[in-house]
Amino acid sequence: MNFKRVVVTGLGALTPLGNNVQDYWANLVKGVSGATPITKFNAEKFKTRFACEVKDFDVNQHINRKEARKMDTFTQYAVVAADQAIKDAGIESGNFDPKRAGVIWGSGIGGLGTFQKEISEFAKGDGTPKFNPFFIPKMIADIAAGWISMQHGFKGINFVTVSACASATNAIMSASEAIRYGKCDVMITGGSEASVVEGGVGGFSAVKALSERNDSPETASRPFDNSRDGFVLGEGAGALVLESYEHAVARGAKIYCEIAGCGASADAYHLTAPHPEGEGAMQVMLNAMEDANMKPEDIDYINVHGTSTPLGDVAELMAVQKAFGDHAYNLNISSTKSMTGHLLGAAGAVESIACVMALQDQVVPPTINHSEADPKIDPKLKLTLNKAEKREIRAVVNNTFGFGGHNFSVIMKKLEE
Repeated sequence: MNFKRVVVTGLGALTPLGNNVQDYWANLVKGVSGATPITKFNAEKFKTRFACEVKDFDVNQHINRKEARKMDTFTQYAVVAADQAIKDAGIESGNFDPKRAGVIWGSGIGGLGTFQKEISEFAKGDGTPKFNPFFIPKMIADIAAGWISMQHGFKGINFVTVSACASATNAIMSASEAIRYGKCDVMITGGSEASVVEGGVGGFSAVKALSERNDSPETASRPFDNSRDGFVLGEGAGALVLESYEHAVARGAKIYCEIAGCGASADAYHLTAPHPEGEGAMQVMLNAMEDANMKPEDIDYINVHGTSTPLGDVAELMAVQKAFGDHAYNLNISSTKSMTGHLLGAAGAVESIACVMALQDQVVPPTINHSEADPKIDPKLKLTLNKAEKREIRAVVNNTFGFGGHNFSVIMKKLEE
């Protein structure tokens, strides 16, 4: 079978660092933190009282008010980011076949805010059910893909991937495969999450996943630093338009880069902790390189999962060393979660966009907030700390992992004619 080449032709982003790709990328390169005290609810009694929220977002400037009321926030984010990406790609009526255009989206949780609100109000009542008729269609995780398809008339493959914090990379892999196998010409993919609500912050706090550095939110996400104490919850969305190379060239689209290959694996180890030796993380990177028919020496930069948790960061870097051998010391490695926080099911999308822009501008975004080396991390690794670095970047790996031991990696490379 002759597989189709897959290229990226459009990007859209709604993040704690900016509500479009340009602002998001500029702030990543500058090393800006998106963490601030929580504004979306009164967090006074919570152990963690800060997060990386989307800022200055008025949904009514983007979506019809009547339709917006039928959407949970995670869907609103999805629709806005997808709109940006589709516009960026120049996808419009007449230059694509709707039956061969699909949507595969990722969300780890879906409409948590809607679920919390409806159940809370029911619990306050006398037991008489008075649920909003849009409760279920607002809450269910698959609805984001449905809304994107309805907004743009994409009638091809349509579903949502749910694999915890790996959901968006899971979606990118599935969308890429839909094009590689010739099932679609155009795919909108990415992920969104809106979990900065009482249930999200309280739930992740209960499993001791969140930083409690309330006196300094902007320095709380500090991957690889010896004093890291957990991740910072983030929210937002990232969207990518993927096309077959032939389809993109035929309509004269600009091409950002090529999706070289993807990988998936499972830790098969623990509900919430990574494998301590990084076995699953190592295997997913090996799988992705095999899928891309690339050698370790072909890769120049890895945007690691790097959440800023004591166990996860060390295990992932061990995995990088096992997967890349001596070449691990030539790689630039950074975690953009140090600035965006952890966007859960949207993380893989916004971080893949960072990888696309790194290829475009030949710049490695930094890991900020690093001041104290962790003795468990090999000091010879080229961690890009506190300051962006210019270098030749031919290919990039983006890693995302999720509770349950789900691991996904995607490799993007510069386009070769």
